[in-house]
Amino acid sequence: MSSLTRSLISDADLRRGRGRLVYRLVLGTMAVLFLLIFIFPLYWMLTGAMKTPIELAQPSPTLWPTEWHPETYLDAWNRLEIGRYLLNTAGYALGGWLFQLIVDVAAAYALSKLRPVLGNVVLGGMLASLMLPAAALLVPAYLTVAEVPIFGVNLLNTPWALWLPGAANAFNIYVLKRFFDQIPNDLLDSAGIDGAGRLRLLWHIILPLSRPVLAVVSIFAIIGSWKDFLWPLLVLQEAEGQTISVALSRLASTGRVTNNEMFAGLAIASIPMVIIFMVFQRSILNGLSAGAIKG
Repeated sequence: MSSLTRSLISDADLRRGRGRLVYRLVLGTMAVLFLLIFIFPLYWMLTGAMKTPIELAQPSPTLWPTEWHPETYLDAWNRLEIGRYLLNTAGYALGGWLFQLIVDVAAAYALSKLRPVLGNVVLGGMLASLMLPAAALLVPAYLTVAEVPIFGVNLLNTPWALWLPGAANAFNIYVLKRFFDQIPNDLLDSAGIDGAGRLRLLWHIILPLSRPVLAVVSIFAIIGSWKDFLWPLLVLQEAEGQTISVALSRLASTGRVTNNEMFAGLAIASIPMVIIFMVFQRSILNGLSAGAIKG
């Protein structure tokens, strides 16, 4: 059976000379427009670091430096101690990824395959939390980590203040559950007849089949932890343990860092995430578009 492709322009119109020309013109214009919107800020940041502070302060901006100063990146690396803050951020991101993966996989597996009582109510509450603005949850979350209920422990200025509140991610749980729902129950029942327990089913069947969506959730978790600013700003008040974004903001507020050095610091901080996205962009697309598994 041949599949039908639906689009705004029919195949007959595309075969005509005028229709093909208009299609390519619109497609090319949109591609250039999106390229400018997304690439130009990166270009401005990278080239701004190589300008002098005087040139950056001019009322008429220049598209490229009149004098190139690539040594600004090395100066920013040394003066702003970017290496230390990058290591801090990497540690927080890896820890956050591990906790998110453990908690979210367990929650999605329980909601999808174990079917607990009131599971739909729990899932509905998780999805409802996505409708709330993140700023509305800052105060209760801060009060919680400042004095953990029952235990009375203060988690401020510790990695746990970042890892624990972000462990249960409603979006990741929903994506994982949707993927787990596509795994045939007959496959799990067959393994259960052979004596496989719930944890063994998860480890030996569910997780190997879920590698595409696990890759997507992992990349989102790492990127989300890396670029987060407001929450680390609230819970990491000691300078030695701050993330790169919070540290750069603090240094900028002191007024002892030039604008070109700040541009250089921001550019260096963004490089790891740009590389990760470029390397794993195919995994992200494949994981989000993974279809049902046919038994």
